[in-house]
Amino acid sequence: MTTYNEIAGRRVNFLSSDPTYVEYSSDGQVWYNSTTATLKSWLPTGAWSAGTNLNTARYAPGGDGTQTATVAFGGDTGSVSSATELYNGIAWTNSGNLNTARAYLGSAGTQTASLGFGGYTTVATTSTELFNGTTWTNNPTGLNTARTNSSGTGLQTAALAFGGYSTAVTAATELWNGSTWTSVNSLNTARGQSAAGFGTQSAALFAGGTPDGGTTISAATESWNGTSWTTVNSLNTSRGGLAKGTGSQTAALAFGGNLNPGNSAATELWNGTSWTSNPTGLATARDTLGGAGSQTAALAFGGVDTANTAATEEWSGIVAQTKTVTVS
Repeated sequence: MTTYNEIAGRRVNFLSSDPTYVEYSSDGQVWYNSTTATLKSWLPTGAWSAGTNLNTARYAPGGDGTQTATVAFGGDTGSVSSATELYNGIAWTNSGNLNTARAYLGSAGTQTASLGFGGYTTVATTSTELFNGTTWTNNPTGLNTARTNSSGTGLQTAALAFGGYSTAVTAATELWNGSTWTSVNSLNTARGQSAAGFGTQSAALFAGGTPDGGTTISAATESWNGTSWTTVNSLNTSRGGLAKGTGSQTAALAFGGNLNPGNSAATELWNGTSWTSNPTGLATARDTLGGAGSQTAALAFGGVDTANTAATEEWSGIVAQTKTVTVS
């Protein structure tokens, strides 16, 4: 019979009390508590809980910010929308509308300094707008490549746009310096349908999407170093239509999406090397939803369930738990 020592390369610690949990480095730690005569391990997990619904149910919105300070804008309510809402951790409040109503747009920034770009009006657009926490302003120049279903990450003054659908699925990547977009090295795999983007302008991550405009779903993940994209370990669940990514290049959270057919509630965590599936997912499985926040405190809003939804969920991960096995 294989022993833990042979599997893990070390013996089980014999302790009189449980050790202190240290985020990430304690994951998977196993020990025997001699006081309670139990074998224990750290099983890190997170959970979604219900938040207050959006005022306007919609799918394919843009979104930026933190779990307690989020801006949601645009999307599709049955027609393309310009509606903007602000979340304070308790409730959504209507704010100034986008100048160009659209869905499937890219976004970057914070609640009070957000950037919205591209998207679908009746066609793919290059339009770029800046939000100051109250109103949207049109930028004189837009994206170099008109696109819908694009991904974005970074700040209002230093953003990255990548992927999406133009006249076909595109691998185009562009850098934003606060006033203009510059085309740079493309993705290795062109993908659209709202793949998830994470991180900053110089350290980004891109996961999921569809390489053919909607028929085939992908688990592919790529990492950006400020100059070029590198293919890294894939998602555990292939899907398109994920939430706009939450987190960083080394600590990301991917959730929701389209399984074609059907929607996904799957939630996965990225540690800089690989994805781990969380034991529980979203309460409402949905496609093309909005997202904001970090790997440990995220927000999911809107999307398509069986119809447009206004549902909002808050992510409370990572919570350390123990699994106890009594040793006789």
